[in-house]
Amino acid sequence: MSFPPRFQTKNGRTEVILVDTHVVVWLAFDQAQLSKNARVTINDARLTGEGLAISDITLLELATLSNKGRIRLNISIESFLREVETRFIILPISGLACVRMLELPPTYPKDPADRIIGATALVEGVPLLTADREIRRSRAVHTIW
Repeated sequence: MSFPPRFQTKNGRTEVILVDTHVVVWLAFDQAQLSKNARVTINDARLTGEGLAISDITLLELATLSNKGRIRLNISIESFLREVETRFIILPISGLACVRMLELPPTYPKDPADRIIGATALVEGVPLLTADREIRRSRAVHTIW
């Protein structure tokens, strides 16, 4: 079953790319972790006005990473999250994404955040920029890396 994409394409290119949580972290703290293709894709999205999006669950994951000390901020978590919100389109968790999450194959990672991010990409009809090998191997979602 496929769903109509919310974001139309121009000249065969997707207007929006969904970014996985770890990519947001690497963009903020360690861009060397990004693949060459990921850097080119991100720069293209910025230059052509296409745009980068995150699932709103990414904000929760970022807050949790900060709370657990897995990312260290020089500013408050509130300020950091506000900064992230200004740099990305925030896609809400929809009922349709919740249903689609349940339909992902068993080869897809079990983590609920990973599943809602993948399902959001499917429902919105956009590719997911991720280094996650399990997500890419599952082939359940169109990925870029």
